[in-house]
Amino acid sequence: MAESERTAQLKAIIAQDPSNTLARYALGMEYSGSGDVDAAVAAFRELIVSNPDYANAYFMAAQTLSNADRKDEAKQLLQEGIAAAKRANNRHAESEMTAMLEELSF
Repeated sequence: MAESERTAQLKAIIAQDPSNTLARYALGMEYSGSGDVDAAVAAFRELIVSNPDYANAYFMAAQTLSNADRKDEAKQLLQEGIAAAKRANNRHAESEMTAMLEELSF
């Protein structure tokens, strides 16, 4: 799959500033939107390593995995994400991930 110009730009930003949370998140979203599940999840996981309390990274990675019918992996990320949301006192993200986890558990 050919790399989009936007993907290349985001990678360049990350190369210059590895701590750029928004660029890492956008890269994961870019991959997810193009259907590249493994690259999307890898990008979100890299973001989680650099910013373990960034709940949206867990949530979007879990959504990407769920859409690819990789439910067990999605549930694991949601559990980790719920813990991250609690650490960050992000009630909204905690609530969304809890609801998604319950949905996947049926």
